[in-house]
Amino acid sequence: MTLTEQSFQESPPPPSEVAKADMDVSGEKEKAAHLSTARTGVLVLKQRATGRLIMHSMAMFGREFCYAVEAAFVTPVLLSVGLPKNLYSLVWLISPILGFVLQPVAGSASDHCACSWGRRRPYILGLGIIMLVGMALYLNGDEIISAFIGERDKQRTWAIVITMLGVVLFDFAADFIDGPIKAYLFDVCSHQDKEKGLHYHALFTGLGGALGYLTGAVDWGETVLGYTLMSEFQVIFLLSALVFLICLIVHLRSIPEVPLGYDNEETKLLMEVTEPCKYSSIEEIKNGYLSTDLNATSKPKKDTDRSCTEAQRRMTLRSLLKTLLSMPSHYRYLCVSHLFGWMAFLSNMLFFTDFMGQVVYQGSPYASHNSTLYHTYRRGVEVGCWGLCINAIASSAYSYLQKLLLPYTGLKGLYFIGYLLFGLGTGLIGLFPNVYSTLVLCSLFGVMSSTLYTVPFQLIAEYQKEEEDLNLQQKEQGVEYRRGKGIDCAALTCMVQLAQIILGVGLGLLVSVAGSAVTVISASMVALIGCCFVAFCVRYVR
Repeated sequence: MTLTEQSFQESPPPPSEVAKADMDVSGEKEKAAHLSTARTGVLVLKQRATGRLIMHSMAMFGREFCYAVEAAFVTPVLLSVGLPKNLYSLVWLISPILGFVLQPVAGSASDHCACSWGRRRPYILGLGIIMLVGMALYLNGDEIISAFIGERDKQRTWAIVITMLGVVLFDFAADFIDGPIKAYLFDVCSHQDKEKGLHYHALFTGLGGALGYLTGAVDWGETVLGYTLMSEFQVIFLLSALVFLICLIVHLRSIPEVPLGYDNEETKLLMEVTEPCKYSSIEEIKNGYLSTDLNATSKPKKDTDRSCTEAQRRMTLRSLLKTLLSMPSHYRYLCVSHLFGWMAFLSNMLFFTDFMGQVVYQGSPYASHNSTLYHTYRRGVEVGCWGLCINAIASSAYSYLQKLLLPYTGLKGLYFIGYLLFGLGTGLIGLFPNVYSTLVLCSLFGVMSSTLYTVPFQLIAEYQKEEEDLNLQQKEQGVEYRRGKGIDCAALTCMVQLAQIILGVGLGLLVSVAGSAVTVISASMVALIGCCFVAFCVRYVR
């Protein structure tokens, strides 16, 4: 093309045309970015603000607050309604058995949930409501039954039934809700934000536990609320329900989810790229590329929603078990190490206050309630509650310290240190049961707690990122990675329920034979075995 003098003398285009041309160029760039995303099948999530991650972590604060309140009050409540001792093990076993069986099923179902509100939040909301119902039943069961039944014998029987039902519902939902919360975080955050979010989860878990234990240490019966309401348990329920409800609402409003209303992610991107009411063919993107033919037709959204729902119905327990068994070996090794960690942690925490009362303070829970031995035991239990509060505060502090240690130790170092310090700490407590040294060593419980809530899920995020990168290469050959993040998180978190089942069956027998001291020693041994497993069997990406 030859430039003439006339072409130089022509007037420039109007500003409106220039702006329109710029918009067309930016639109083409945006469309190209969408096409590239659809071609690769990977969504690059934007960085989340710190405030949003903190809002997301509030669910862990509320959950742990209610957990701490339950730890402080559930035994007095069960004793006050007259629960027979032979039913104690039944109360603690029903919930973990239900969770262990149902958690992988719900995790896989949430991966295929087509609710317009998102995949994880409907499950989180439902489990949160079950937690509130459970708290209402086990803290107010006696008053509820007294309002409807006048006969004394029937009151006692139904009060036991309602209280047991409340404990089972609360434990089931509180254990269960952790999996959807973690999957929700993994769905909406980039890889860097996942690490930050997990640290905030551990931080607010510790803070919620500390505040819950402090709430349980207050004598609410002597306060204005105690005089206004019928009992101290009703005051505790009012405070716990209010805290949890506020935290749950903040969590659900933290980060919006993208609803799964399509057969796959490529279909969703296809809907976004093409013009309204025009859909490109699904067949054109099966091989990893997207056609720009906007006149091609495909299934409307209602049909894709229906096919997604039908696929969810076809999911059977057999296919779920096949999915779990087909998980790579490094996932299974991580689950085993997580099981070791929770077995050690729970065997210590479930009987720690009893250990303080019987072994450290040399009291007896079986002595007469007017005796010195019994009052000494009660004093030891109170000091044990303060030790659990120290554990919660240390967990929050260490969750922040983890971010500073991670560049130097890596995930392997953090995992190993958590198990090792807990194993050594519990071993020293068992060998040298002294009040002050025990309270100091309670801070190591917090190190283990923070480790269990962060490092395994960071490893899951690393594994998933690695598989997503591998999936890009496999898509070029027509292979696609199908397992969702929900089932990965569920498989890991249901190890908590399995640990509770194992301890509920075996540890109670050991305690009845050898006393509370065996719980601390067994926790140390299991933690040190887990420490070796973490060092030699768990796979680390970086």
